Amino acid sequence: MDEEFQSDTSLFSLSNSWTITSFSDVARLGRENPVDPDLPLAADIAVIMYTSGSTGLPKGVMMTHRNVLATVSAVMTIVPRLGSEDVYLAYLPLAHILELIAENLIAAVGCSIGYGSPLTLTDASNKIKRGTKGDASMLRPTLMAAVPAILDRVRDGVRKKVDSTGGLAKTLFDLAYSRRLSAINGSWFGAWGLERLLWNFLVFRKIREILGGRIRFILCGGAPLSAETQRFINICLGAPIGQGYGLTETCAGGTFSEYDDTSVGRVGPPLPCSFIKLVDWPEGGYLVSNSPMPRGEIVVGGPNVTLGYFKNEEKTKEVYKVDEKGMRWFYTGDIGQFHADGCLEIIDRKKDIVKLQHGEYVSLGKVEAALIISPYVDNIMLYADSFRSYCVALVVASQAAVKEWASNNGIEYSDFSDLCQKEETVKEVYASLLKAAKGARLEKFETPAKIKLLSEAWTPESGLVTAALKIKREVVRKTFSDELAKLYSSS
Repeated sequence: MDEEFQSDTSLFSLSNSWTITSFSDVARLGRENPVDPDLPLAADIAVIMYTSGSTGLPKGVMMTHRNVLATVSAVMTIVPRLGSEDVYLAYLPLAHILELIAENLIAAVGCSIGYGSPLTLTDASNKIKRGTKGDASMLRPTLMAAVPAILDRVRDGVRKKVDSTGGLAKTLFDLAYSRRLSAINGSWFGAWGLERLLWNFLVFRKIREILGGRIRFILCGGAPLSAETQRFINICLGAPIGQGYGLTETCAGGTFSEYDDTSVGRVGPPLPCSFIKLVDWPEGGYLVSNSPMPRGEIVVGGPNVTLGYFKNEEKTKEVYKVDEKGMRWFYTGDIGQFHADGCLEIIDRKKDIVKLQHGEYVSLGKVEAALIISPYVDNIMLYADSFRSYCVALVVASQAAVKEWASNNGIEYSDFSDLCQKEETVKEVYASLLKAAKGARLEKFETPAKIKLLSEAWTPESGLVTAALKIKREVVRKTFSDELAKLYSSS
């Protein structure tokens, strides 16, 4: 065949500047001219990944092959029974460090992988046509990575469906959930053993079909996960959530909760690839000498700590340090505390703390995490002016929940934007925020005194949130500067 091919193309090669070569000739050239493989070294740069830009301009983080392998090999020891029978659902962007590590891990252990999208994840997702199935229903994964915003949406979707169904179904769900919650919280009077199996069969089996019915482990990172959402996913989906802490600068390495750890609000002990230490931050009142738990800025060291920022030596020197033993350390800017069992808890962030006019400190992220559980809230950004004595908030309304409330209360409106501007709507949403604040035991100065209700969702396409759905504070502040000014100027 190759001989015929050569004779047929010889005239073509003579009369043109192009030469057609048969595959056998290509193979022969390779055999006759062997080249030694040029494999990458552990210290070679594998990826330049840009930070999300949630706290300023994105910075290019230079990751080596050693960094990636250090984190992948460490996480491999945490997730139990990884093997070829597992199926992983990938839907986060590979520009997110959590997804990059997760997919490298899946490839390393030989699991199957299927690709989806946040907009087509479940049967009820926004971009799914009526009557068709979502990615999770089709793939039926056993593993997935998630950011808190996605899990919050799953929780809200289930809750909305249950509430709208009402009747016996809602009564059974509420009873089953409360019984399982009591058990998880350690009560002997909760649902254990046969009763647990009964509730799983009668109530939770159908809910688990939302993500395909086979999920056995969820890796969660990228932002703090609320205790309510973590418990909800644990109970309704029957899957433990491995909550981790890491940054792009640490190649996602840091801490990871144990598989059987049912506690909430913590991110587990250090990964095998990481060293964690706390350093004092006197300005914020966080000291290693604090009692009963040491508190301070989280500093991560180990082979997972990256080289620094691409073409940004000044910023690199500011947050990367090398000790006398040659170990690289990254100063995260996050505030944490260590529990007696060695587990880390994230309690604040240096850049998210604002000092009010009368000296009170407000943790923006902490307050937002407490208030976003309101059913009327799709997103929220707290804003605090250091020259004022109170906070205000920009609240993105949950269209489905607010419209349902309006329908039940006979509120007339022309469109959703008009509904969000109505005084009674703002009062209803604000009342739900006050209820959430009370439940979270927020101080009065932490609770927003005024809110601006917004009708347009914040999406990565709008530039107001990152691909992982984290708020870009500075962008939001500039975009809504007039609205924030009016909140402070109004009586």
